Amino acid sequence: MLALAVVAARGSGDLWPHLIRYVLPNALVETAWFLLGIGAFVALVGTSTAWLVSLYRFPLHRLLSWALLLPLAMPGYIAAYAYLDILHPVGPLQSSLRAMLGIAHPRGLILPDIRSLGGCVLVMGLVLFPYVYLSARAAFAFQAADAIWAARGLGASGWHLFHRIGIPMARPALAVGISLALMEALNDVGASEFLGVRTLTVSVYVTWLTRGSLEGAAQIALVLVALVIVLLGAERWGRRRYGFVGDATPYDPVALTGARAALATLACALPVILGFLVPVGHLLAKAWERVAAFGLPPGLAGWIGNSAWFAAWAALATVTCGLVLAFAARIAQGGLLLRVGTIGYALPGGVAAVGLIIALGAFDDGLAAVWGWVSSSPLVWTATGSGVTLVLAYIVRFLAIPAAGLDAAYARMSEDYDNAARGLGCLPLRLLRSIHLPALRWPLGVAGLLVFIDAMKELPATLLLRPVNVETLATVLYGEAVRGTYEDGAVAALALVSVAMIAAALLTPLETRIRRRN
Repeated sequence: MLALAVVAARGSGDLWPHLIRYVLPNALVETAWFLLGIGAFVALVGTSTAWLVSLYRFPLHRLLSWALLLPLAMPGYIAAYAYLDILHPVGPLQSSLRAMLGIAHPRGLILPDIRSLGGCVLVMGLVLFPYVYLSARAAFAFQAADAIWAARGLGASGWHLFHRIGIPMARPALAVGISLALMEALNDVGASEFLGVRTLTVSVYVTWLTRGSLEGAAQIALVLVALVIVLLGAERWGRRRYGFVGDATPYDPVALTGARAALATLACALPVILGFLVPVGHLLAKAWERVAAFGLPPGLAGWIGNSAWFAAWAALATVTCGLVLAFAARIAQGGLLLRVGTIGYALPGGVAAVGLIIALGAFDDGLAAVWGWVSSSPLVWTATGSGVTLVLAYIVRFLAIPAAGLDAAYARMSEDYDNAARGLGCLPLRLLRSIHLPALRWPLGVAGLLVFIDAMKELPATLLLRPVNVETLATVLYGEAVRGTYEDGAVAALALVSVAMIAAALLTPLETRIRRRN
């Protein structure tokens, strides 16, 4: 961020008036409506599905509780392309409808254009709602059972139980999930630009790449960071007066029957169908065309290995950093560094990568100067261009996921445990190892899953910072899209989705083990 501020300060005095007059007003309005739509959509879908799978049993319950994670594996830009192709006037949906209705001309049946703000909100919401679903599910599944049973004993049920008991008790986790979804939406470039929505992030790329002004792009990026700080501050202020206590006893789910069971199944199945199965089906059709003609790409195994390797290191390093920050905030009764650490999630990946290139370039120059004083041989290793730089970029981008998730988990954990441990002479490290870590296994697992999947999908930072001659699934997919050979890229897209599905599948046995031990 300091490097971006330095670059922004290099801009001429004419840049800010131009941005304020012609760029920022429209971009801010578009971004505001975009965020409002995304926030409402993910809150509704993520919270309602999490409540249903946590407190009720219905047909396909176990399958759907896992399947609701699958849209996380679908990059927004891939979903946007798939839906644009499917809903195109000559695409499969409208062509089938015209055939059924006996309409010959394409203009005889006109559906709403998905290239719009509403279309972008729908597509992005379908792939982002699992952020809220995961946070809400963790909160609902381990809420104090006695509070829910007491509410039921007093006559609360259905919507009243959900509105008066469930949501207030899970408010920290819901706020975290919605914040993560909004920041991920702010980071998006591909889907927004593809569907005709000019957000602040798209303006950054247009100003930088199209108009050739890195200084102007840095200035818009700083406005974007300021917006995220406001969002995070509003989230913290909104729950400033709320305290959360109680045990972590899971609630015994209630079995649904008849029409209620059918409606619950449909409510949980529809987001999976629209957010995952439909775009994956389109990818399968496109990939089949490529494999039938040319076979599998020869470098596919290497692309998968590179993507999984960098994503695994990113997940391990990022979750460790988030745990350190959250634990420090817990024992010191302050969270300034924790809140600062979440800002990087809002930086567009390419902008964050440029900031790292500038900062690490200066570090390499200083290291080379020091090396020249102590040795006459040239310095072989540099920070820029190495895999370490790429992992560092992932940490900067995704630190908000474990930091915010663990902060919400700590908010639900009574401080009586800490006070009792300190009274018995427990030092901070032992407190973390013996008391906190067993209670934080679920949030840690969720955070690791999210970071792994997001690192697999991250495109701009990977393009700029990956080591020379190293390709990942995301970069291969981007290259094929640029060349217009989308059928070739569909194979890489399916492989990316498949690896992310495996990561999501690990979440269900993790939850089962934690439930048994609790």
